[in-house]
Amino acid sequence: MAKRKPGTKDTQKSAKNTTAKKRYEGFTDQERAAMKERVKEMKAAADQAEGESALLAKIAEMPDPDRAMGKRLHAVIKASAPALSPKLWYGMPAYAKDGKIVCFFQPAQKFKTRYATLGFNDAAHLDEGSMWPTAFALTKLTAADEARIGALVKKALS
Repeated sequence: MAKRKPGTKDTQKSAKNTTAKKRYEGFTDQERAAMKERVKEMKAAADQAEGESALLAKIAEMPDPDRAMGKRLHAVIKASAPALSPKLWYGMPAYAKDGKIVCFFQPAQKFKTRYATLGFNDAAHLDEGSMWPTAFALTKLTAADEARIGALVKKALS
């Protein structure tokens, strides 16, 4: 191998660099669209798994009774609306559809209030006439409360 003088550049290019790469044209437009859709699905699944683990970690950090309510709410919301993606929103557990927050849990400790809040954003379809509630105070969760929350979450997605 010959030595180059310092400060000079190699002027020869390898054959690989000069050969243009050809795109494989064996896939149909439908097949390409399906592959792109699958990549989106895989990314969404990874994001959802990451969002859920962050949400559960945040709930685990909460003091009781917020922690107990957060765990129960998570179970009720997941069972009632599996299409919602768990994520953190302003450091609070939240659930989104198509990237928009539908509902969230604000623990009492977050702003040092006397009760926790289950809130719904405008992406939730809870409309009833010209006025309806979008937030609910929670001091504890009973079986009846859980059933009502499950129904509200389902309605929010309708």
